[in-house]
Amino acid sequence: MDQDAPARDAFRLDDRVAVVTGAGRGIGAATAIELARAGANVVIAARSADQLAKVAAEIEAAGRRALAVPGDLSDLGLAAALPDRAVEAFGRLDIVVNNVGSATIRPFTALTPDDLVDAFRFNVGIAHAVTGSAVPHLLDAPASGGAVVNITSTVGRVGGRGWLAYGTAKGALAQYTRLAARDLAPRVRVNAVTPGAVATAVLEPVLADDAMRDRLERATPMRRVGVPGDIAAAVRYLASPAASYVTGKVFEIDGGIDAPNVDFGMPDV
Repeated sequence: MDQDAPARDAFRLDDRVAVVTGAGRGIGAATAIELARAGANVVIAARSADQLAKVAAEIEAAGRRALAVPGDLSDLGLAAALPDRAVEAFGRLDIVVNNVGSATIRPFTALTPDDLVDAFRFNVGIAHAVTGSAVPHLLDAPASGGAVVNITSTVGRVGGRGWLAYGTAKGALAQYTRLAARDLAPRVRVNAVTPGAVATAVLEPVLADDAMRDRLERATPMRRVGVPGDIAAAVRYLASPAASYVTGKVFEIDGGIDAPNVDFGMPDV
């Protein structure tokens, strides 16, 4: 056995506390449940109280505790209050997962300045509001330190028609990750996960069309669509002591693509 390899329990999060935004469904829900299965208590936030109730039930079925906070996190005051809610409920905060975001898919000629402002507010502003409020608590985390994981997107690094606002904002979130990691090292680690095409609500129109789905899968080296659990597993690693020497990195969990694999059929201008 390699004595330098991380111990199996290095991937555990027993008794730690996490905040996960956008946790009502998809990647956020899968991540919250995965962290609970690793041993964490989780504060989950999203617009839909009904969706959060289902995720909370899964967390509790894993033997952990959940605090559901329904609301629109574009209210940056509500977003910034989540870390304090975690400490009030569970006595500490160790992990922040900034998953909430908003995807605007629109031709360049239909894109307004307000669309760009909204994209940055949802995809960068909320992440900063939560992280900024969390840092004082994360600095009190145990010796292994606090961890922030941002969820970006593959369209933040590759081209693709219709993604200008969303992709630009997600690209900014990736750079935010690198810069925040420098500012907060060594006591708080900041990393990001970049999902490729994952079976979530954003891709429902593509996945419902057999021909479009086939093109997507053939353009992906792994020849399949990702699932939320693929992303949740990467988040668990980055949040755990197993990643204690990792900060400022953007992990591409995208089936191996280096070019766009989704085409919404935007016409030439």
